[in-house]
Amino acid sequence: MHPYRTHTCGALRSNDVSRSARLSGWVFRKRDHGQLLFLDLRDHYGLTQVVIHPDREFFELCTKLKLESIITVTGVVVARSPDTVNSDLPTGAIELVADAVTVESVCEPLPLQIDCPEDGPEDIRLHYRYLDLRRERLHRNIILRSRVISYLRQKMTELGFNEFQTPILTSSSPEGARDYLVPSRVHPGKFYALPQAPQQFKQLLMVAGFDRYFQIAPCFRDEDARADRSPGEFYQLDLEMSFATQADVFQVVEEVMAGVFGAFSSKPFNPPPFPRIPYAEAMLKYGSDKPDLRIPIVMQDATGIFKGGGFKAFASVIEQGGVVRAVPVKGIAGQPRSFFDKLVDYAKSIGSKGLAYLVWEGGIVKGPIVKFLTPDQIQAIAGLCEVGESDVVFFVCDRPALVNKITGDLRLKLGNDLKLADQNVFKFCWIVDFPMFETDPETNRITFSHNPFSMPQGGMQAIEEQDPLSILAYQYDIVCNGCELSSGAIRNHSPDIMYKAFAIAGYSREDVDEKFSGMINAFRLGAPPHGGIAPGLDRIVMLLAGEQNIREVIAFPMNQKAQDLMMDAPAPVADKQLRELHLKVVPPKTAPAAVPPAEIIGPLGGNLR
Repeated sequence: MHPYRTHTCGALRSNDVSRSARLSGWVFRKRDHGQLLFLDLRDHYGLTQVVIHPDREFFELCTKLKLESIITVTGVVVARSPDTVNSDLPTGAIELVADAVTVESVCEPLPLQIDCPEDGPEDIRLHYRYLDLRRERLHRNIILRSRVISYLRQKMTELGFNEFQTPILTSSSPEGARDYLVPSRVHPGKFYALPQAPQQFKQLLMVAGFDRYFQIAPCFRDEDARADRSPGEFYQLDLEMSFATQADVFQVVEEVMAGVFGAFSSKPFNPPPFPRIPYAEAMLKYGSDKPDLRIPIVMQDATGIFKGGGFKAFASVIEQGGVVRAVPVKGIAGQPRSFFDKLVDYAKSIGSKGLAYLVWEGGIVKGPIVKFLTPDQIQAIAGLCEVGESDVVFFVCDRPALVNKITGDLRLKLGNDLKLADQNVFKFCWIVDFPMFETDPETNRITFSHNPFSMPQGGMQAIEEQDPLSILAYQYDIVCNGCELSSGAIRNHSPDIMYKAFAIAGYSREDVDEKFSGMINAFRLGAPPHGGIAPGLDRIVMLLAGEQNIREVIAFPMNQKAQDLMMDAPAPVADKQLRELHLKVVPPKTAPAAVPPAEIIGPLGGNLR
């Protein structure tokens, strides 16, 4: 007999009754019934109830065992009586009557309760993450992650992609977030950078002729944490395709997404092809380029209705270039006045000067602004927003960018507070036709709006003849339930178009040659049209697991301050190590300034995936 186990703790069934078995695992629970001691023994595979009779010499030892101690139990499998069968447990029809018990490891008092569905303090959980991972929900999440990765590798191979590894030690490049730098011992004063993404390498693989590449790629970005983003490192399904159009990329990604969500979740999702929503339409209807389509609120542009009208608060802003956005919500006219007052206060807290609204109830229209509107205006609003009895329409008026932000936040708040979003469905969409350029509000200069290496729609002709702010790019995001899973693009593989695009944003030919010499030189030697994307693995698993925080699907995450509390990282290093690297630590004279959000566009634009 094997010294530790003949079966796992999740393997024994009714057909094993009368068989001798040996199990090893953690003591999960104990129940002392006086004449009998019951132990729930747990391992990676499941849980088995162990029965210890009081006449056994190890009975007293077992009664004193601390939970989470590890034991090996040898005994005979017996059937449970009908009234004690646990139908919720795969092994619930049997139990193991112990003939011998060996203590393999004694557990000291636990700093974290394992048998508890409630989460403890985050700092304790992360400090003792190996204990936290013993909890059923966390353990299940990490297994799900492993299976998703295995599935993705198999699926990508089936679709004709080859997996290649790209360097971890590379050069620094401006990709919208801060690099993690690694000093070189043999090249004093010079640094490697950990890759924010394998962007340039995967494009160079296309230039090298490999046609279809993928990788479960680690990426490193020195950026702030949030619920759907882990600081420090994350993983993505990185892929690139040669001789591919935007539609080709969509077809591959949709097949992969439909496969993985179909395989690992029982929730329904909208089947491919996923809706394609132009960026301008998304900002108008949802106030966001990552809309949660589960929320049945579609906003409308009401600028024309209020322009030159009697409601001067709106008309005067419109004259200065402002817009009015209408936010219609069905069937909420019966909400108490306090609901509307709190919503007005919320709108002010996120930057709005106020929040106007109209209520259709009892065959009449009422609200704070109704006296400023003509019957024709009210009728026009009702038609625009398809208003019915008990509906409410909210209005925000300001500069377009601020209106988008306010109404986007307001739409999400209404969806959450009123529980309008179906929690048992996934809704995917593509956001397409991003603008290639935008105006920097601080410098008033034209800069890249999203991805500087995207192919402009219309190619060289668009670059040379169109107003830069009217040029659209072959850029796209895939979004699910309001979560951006990835950005991607058809790449600009033409050096001539690239130089001209960067010139519009104020960069000289020399700037491009210096910062991106490897890629621009390669493109001069025969670069195929190519494009790609990189869906975030952590976010995919977070959605599948139904978690709200990305740390719940990462085995060993950092906290919000980018600290590994378990391994005490980052930490000081010895002076000898610093001398070898020709470095000296200079403490800050004052407290460091607050780190700005990583979404702030870097010098050459944003995400390069």
